[in-house]
Amino acid sequence: MSRRSVALAVLSALSMLMSATLSAAILMTAAAEARTVNWVRDGDALTLDPHAANEGPTHTLNHHIYEPLVTRDAQGKTRPALATAWRRLEDPQVWEFKLRPGVQFHDGSPLTIDDVLFSLERARSETSDMRGLLAGIAAVTAPDTATIRISTKSRDPLLPIRLTDIMIMSRAWAIANGLAEPRRPVAGDATTSVERAMGTGAFQLVSRKAGERTELIRNERYWGFEREKSNIARIVYRPIQADAARLDALVKGEADFVQDVPVDALQAAGKVAGVKLNIGAENRAIFFGLNVGAGELPSSDVKGRNPFADLRVRQAVSIAIDRGAIQRTVMRGQSLPTGIIAPPSINGYPAELDKIPPPSSEAAKKLIADAGFPNGFTLAMDCPNDRYVNDVGICNAVVEQLAKAGIKARVNFRTKGEHFDIVRGGRSDMYLLGWGVPTFDSEYVFRALFHSRQGGAGDWNGTGYADPEVDKLIASLAIEQNLDTRRETLATLWKMVQAAEIYVPLHLQTLAYAMKDWIDVPVDISNTPKLWLAKVKPVPPPPAPEAPKVAPAAPATNGDAQPPRSQ
Repeated sequence: MSRRSVALAVLSALSMLMSATLSAAILMTAAAEARTVNWVRDGDALTLDPHAANEGPTHTLNHHIYEPLVTRDAQGKTRPALATAWRRLEDPQVWEFKLRPGVQFHDGSPLTIDDVLFSLERARSETSDMRGLLAGIAAVTAPDTATIRISTKSRDPLLPIRLTDIMIMSRAWAIANGLAEPRRPVAGDATTSVERAMGTGAFQLVSRKAGERTELIRNERYWGFEREKSNIARIVYRPIQADAARLDALVKGEADFVQDVPVDALQAAGKVAGVKLNIGAENRAIFFGLNVGAGELPSSDVKGRNPFADLRVRQAVSIAIDRGAIQRTVMRGQSLPTGIIAPPSINGYPAELDKIPPPSSEAAKKLIADAGFPNGFTLAMDCPNDRYVNDVGICNAVVEQLAKAGIKARVNFRTKGEHFDIVRGGRSDMYLLGWGVPTFDSEYVFRALFHSRQGGAGDWNGTGYADPEVDKLIASLAIEQNLDTRRETLATLWKMVQAAEIYVPLHLQTLAYAMKDWIDVPVDISNTPKLWLAKVKPVPPPPAPEAPKVAPAAPATNGDAQPPRSQ
């Protein structure tokens, strides 16, 4: 073999070695970067239509697929999303938003002003469950391809924070898929749940079977990865209603992140090897609503009268409930008893009115008798079984406590979709509800829960309560610019509705997230964790493959002479 041939053979072998080593390095890097997160919680999103259901778990999942113009971080602070900046113009009834350039939908099509205009109009439509947040909008226009202007019917200082759950869709995709208008999910009928999606978010939809499993993969086109590095390649989202089963999935390695840890399993979860807990308060109050508007309670044995129409009976319900006992025995310490249906994190929170009445079944029984019901009364209580932390335990405990005061309640447990339909339809005599405040302002509570049902307001007021003076003051909050006057109005409203006692506050919900020790998901105050911002340790790379051995070259000879033959 010539020296030239030997050199070529050595170079070829080295090339093969380098190629194999490089390929192994690439595979090792990919393995180190890619993570699948198996995400489990107690209930599924009602739909993937981002404007069809104003409900927490639905928003939580949709935030991974879609984006709003303005978003919030885990502490509740507003942050730019599809809008890079916003301001109010000289005309105080016009807000201007600047669209983020270079954003693409999951199918590669560019985000345009037309998509934003379409989405905002869609969210304001009659079939949208988000229209209450946008009821004050008069018109949405675009003076150029990078600017959105929103004109309001009156001055609205809260407009940007009303947009944090208003997702932007692809106009072309929505129309092509027959989704020009929102489709309300129908309880119990999974076939009506929208199982398609097209957004600009950090993850894109692969597949979904409502109530069972949703699979997402990393959106490599996502603009935010330049700012926030994430090595989550895939998310598998599964609802598991049974508390024990959620924890069991974590122990068995079938779940990596459990969003709703049952309170009676906190200690056990904290002892599982390789598992850690993050605990924090949520921007949400849990309470009961009472039907005060009906002439009589359909589920009660009292006919011709409505016991809840009497303030004394409503007061009796409040003092019959022992919030401290619920905190200790039902919530295992993971709640904060409250005397008001709003968290202290919101603007206008009246600390002086947040007083928890001492529980007394005897005093409650006397109030009920004084109201004309010496033998008490019966009624049906409606509760979800898959929405709030320990909702089943809460309702069972309250049934027992009310019985001691002479109120014999039978509880109807339903899935959250069915439950919400009953509450919003005004078909419940007493119901459990939790309310978060995405705007972090008291006006959101008043408008949804205390305003009479009209013009998109009062859409979650299942009590039948209506007070024209309250409605008038609530309407004034949307236009009042003077901060002192606005604070006075908020204080006046809280005094009025607290005196009415149409709701019975229980506690502020405390959140517990359990996760493998290689992922860190901070507790989100709105319980809307964003997994693309989670800190994730890379998968340990596999052992490096052994370098292939190179056979030694044949000894060189003079010139091109052949080696001597054996004799």
